[in-house]
Amino acid sequence: MRIDIISAVPELLDSPLNYSIVKRAKDKGLAEIFVHNLRDYTQDKHRRVDDYAFGFSAGMVLQIEPIDNVISKLKSERDYDEIIYTSPDGEKFDQKLANRYSLSKNLIILCGHYKGIDHRVREHLITKEISIGDFVLTGGELPAVIMTDAIVRLIPGVIGDETSALSDSFQDELLAPPVYSRPADYKGWKVPEILLSGHQANVEEWLLQQSIERTKRLRPDLNT
Repeated sequence: MRIDIISAVPELLDSPLNYSIVKRAKDKGLAEIFVHNLRDYTQDKHRRVDDYAFGFSAGMVLQIEPIDNVISKLKSERDYDEIIYTSPDGEKFDQKLANRYSLSKNLIILCGHYKGIDHRVREHLITKEISIGDFVLTGGELPAVIMTDAIVRLIPGVIGDETSALSDSFQDELLAPPVYSRPADYKGWKVPEILLSGHQANVEEWLLQQSIERTKRLRPDLNT
């Protein structure tokens, strides 16, 4: 899998894309992640990529030309399954989308910034707009990192125990059950006896019931 991230502030992406699960995926050759500085694709001598909005609107807007330049260059080199724009008014990102995109070959993620991007980019260059929640951030770099992490960790071979990802919250519209580790008794706080029984079928049934109960109590909006 290859993910190309386009950003006007690429420094925000350096650390989270070079540690933990994402780094492991890159080291194993299971994912390629490239960050493109939008300022490298502008004709402005001062490397500006934003300008004032028409119509007396407040805030600065990312210009269409540098965005078109970088997307056109990338598309001339390979085909992309999706060209994503991180936007607070896009489709809500969830585990289903992460699962779908983990099967992709090539993705572009365009990070919004300032007041937004020239709307012609959204009309002509973008194939999908995605939001990570009903709130506004300074830029789309953090959403891009969140989506990248959620997608990459699902690629077979990235996580040592692949069944771990399959039991995560939201994979089957349920929250994950509670988990415990050693010691079995800490300050009188005990691990449920069923988990120590060694009876796999009973344990699995208990875990499922815990997932169902937690979902009904904490996230009744999910399908149960």
